[in-house]
Amino acid sequence: MRTTLATLVAIGLAVLTADRALAQGVVMQRNVSLGMARTMADAALAACKAKGYNTSVAVVDRAGQVLVIMRSEQATAQTAEMARRKAYTARMFRIPTAEFQKRTDEDSAREAQRDLADILALSGGVPIQIGTDTIGAVGSAGSTLETDDACAKAGVAAVADLLK
Repeated sequence: MRTTLATLVAIGLAVLTADRALAQGVVMQRNVSLGMARTMADAALAACKAKGYNTSVAVVDRAGQVLVIMRSEQATAQTAEMARRKAYTARMFRIPTAEFQKRTDEDSAREAQRDLADILALSGGVPIQIGTDTIGAVGSAGSTLETDDACAKAGVAAVADLLK
């Protein structure tokens, strides 16, 4: 009986010590820098401007927090909020918002995802990825859905060499 109790205590201490060891340490994560965010926002705005649209662009980091929001002087006020929400949606679901829009249109079980705070199921949000790691997203709003999507992709393409 004493041996069994001693063994159980030893196992318990080993598990407790292992849990503490696993809980400690530093987590290293890639993230979007402010300079990279500015470059993407400038490229996305320029792509839309070249097509004749005055738009807004938002870039969020891996936590979905805004790094940059830029709005053309002629863009309407709500486009900045729409761009932010598109970027947030692309980051949180780790897929382009065009895909998210389609997926939640076709699958009634997933439709409730649209009701989450800050989610916007419209084209124009694109995740920023290094391999399978999503480190942020770009959102564009104020033109057509197809053009918003292309402009957000142009933002990511502007830093593609840094995402390898």
